[in-house]
Amino acid sequence: MIQLKLLLKSNNILMTNIQSLEKTTTQVRRDILRMVHKVNSGHPGGSLGCAEFFVALFFKQMKVTLPFSMDGENEDLFFLSNGHISPVFYSVLSRRGFFPVSELNSFRLIDSRLQGHPTTHENLPGIRVASGSLGQGLSVSIGAALTKKINNDPKTVYTLIGDGELQEGQNWEALMFAAGKKVDNIIATVDLNGKQIDGRTEDVLPMGSLKNKFEAFGWKVIELKKGNSIPHLLKTFKVAKSKLGSGKPVAILMETEMGNGVDFMMHTHAWHGKAPNDKQLENALSQNIETLGDY
Repeated sequence: MIQLKLLLKSNNILMTNIQSLEKTTTQVRRDILRMVHKVNSGHPGGSLGCAEFFVALFFKQMKVTLPFSMDGENEDLFFLSNGHISPVFYSVLSRRGFFPVSELNSFRLIDSRLQGHPTTHENLPGIRVASGSLGQGLSVSIGAALTKKINNDPKTVYTLIGDGELQEGQNWEALMFAAGKKVDNIIATVDLNGKQIDGRTEDVLPMGSLKNKFEAFGWKVIELKKGNSIPHLLKTFKVAKSKLGSGKPVAILMETEMGNGVDFMMHTHAWHGKAPNDKQLENALSQNIETLGDY
């Protein structure tokens, strides 16, 4: 009976945590929609598709140290390679306490720290490298991970890469380098939404089996079919973490839906870089009821 009560208590705590993360994800979606609508500019599709990933990573998986320190010593690090999905990154950073939530109101405005692609010269907490020139983020992440190994820093480096971004050759040099140098303290996640600005990735440039390719380049690969599920993300992060330190870098191939959470933005590439109008915003927000409070 005591064991049963403990099990029930544990399950209730887990469910409460998951429900809290899901509520935060809903608020992040609202932030994304309102940010791009205000300035009629930005990338809502990929941002919405990765909302669960960012919330699970920053609110549960990563060991975050605040206030923010650029040197990143003895803490988990994250690098966003596909920097055009900055709205979701900014929202989660602010909701996690890196900077005031009210600053989201300055997205893409002149002299704002929240530029369309993350930059470092504005000294925005949480941003460790300027990104948006696709194909470069993995190389930067591997450099950071290698630095941690050299300094006997036990923490983990995380990075997010777009699937269309893998059409850039630099990624494959980085994959080969990481495996060759046994950089086994990095978890690289690929956002497999199957879409990019010009259409389906299969139509723009087919890449074949990414699992086979990553494994051929010497990486351990975990496939996540439900990348828009908080519970599945948490389980996958746990498995990925357990595979570190084995002499091989780790990759998560995460299937997501671009525009997730907004019915008319899903199942199409049309919202890769398109902002909703007033009526569309109202419709989208009605599908994501406020939970934490808009900025």
